[in-house]
Amino acid sequence: MERFVDAGNLSLCTTTTGDPADPAVLLIMGLGLSYDWWRDDFCDALAARGLQVIRFDNRDVGRSTHLWGPGISSWGFLTRQARPAYTLGDMADDAAAVIGALAPAGAHVVGASLGAMVAQEVAIRHPERTLSLTSIMGRPGDRRTGKVSWRRVPDFLRPPAADPVEGMVRAFRRIGSTYRTPEDDDDVRVTMRRAAGREATVPHDGQGSGRQLAACVAERDRTEDLRRLTTPALVVHGDVDAVIQPSGGRATAAAIPGAELLELPGMGHDLARSTWPAVIDGIERTVRVSRTRA
Repeated sequence: MERFVDAGNLSLCTTTTGDPADPAVLLIMGLGLSYDWWRDDFCDALAARGLQVIRFDNRDVGRSTHLWGPGISSWGFLTRQARPAYTLGDMADDAAAVIGALAPAGAHVVGASLGAMVAQEVAIRHPERTLSLTSIMGRPGDRRTGKVSWRRVPDFLRPPAADPVEGMVRAFRRIGSTYRTPEDDDDVRVTMRRAAGREATVPHDGQGSGRQLAACVAERDRTEDLRRLTTPALVVHGDVDAVIQPSGGRATAAAIPGAELLELPGMGHDLARSTWPAVIDGIERTVRVSRTRA
């Protein structure tokens, strides 16, 4: 069942899986993707480990509030110049509002891709609500590490595919793990249709992903703030990720005191099902470290 959380002038659509009495894990998804992209099977597997899973639609996606106005131009993306409508810090404050409403004792914060950068900002800006941090496919924002490979830049500049569903399947084949399977492709098809159906119920201008991308391009260098974190942290990255290259994960782990770096062979910029056991084990391990310290 969905529940809407008030975050100032925004309404954020959330859903939970698992026992509310269990430790809470907040999942933050990446660029332009609704909470549906944290697949139900993945969340069920976390819940089976004794965790309450909280998912939510970031602003500008899914059934959460959509803003209006331009995102970022192709030239702005290429030159890394953006005038964002909001920042990753603003998105982190949204996530913190969800924690405050659904997990007042705090949550283990997990983010993927753009969501990883938002998760880092949650840990920095709201340490009292962050029990642990798992940064998946992220970077610290230093503009040196985790850059997009030039061979993947055209993916950000392509016009919309005539068939958005099959276009997304092809996109994940280009940027994803070397061991993607037909089941992973079917996951994309099912999730795309489900996400599109949910988003169709909300007024929007179709520019939400562009506004999120502008916030990502305009990100600040979080390195020094990451060095001051005291929460347990896990950094997960694929060694063939060409969208946020592995140096981003390595730099993130190097910045956070005591962070574990889990670099997965053959993993690209996706969460293919074959990565789930290692990722879920890592999240559970990080939660356990946090509870031991408490």
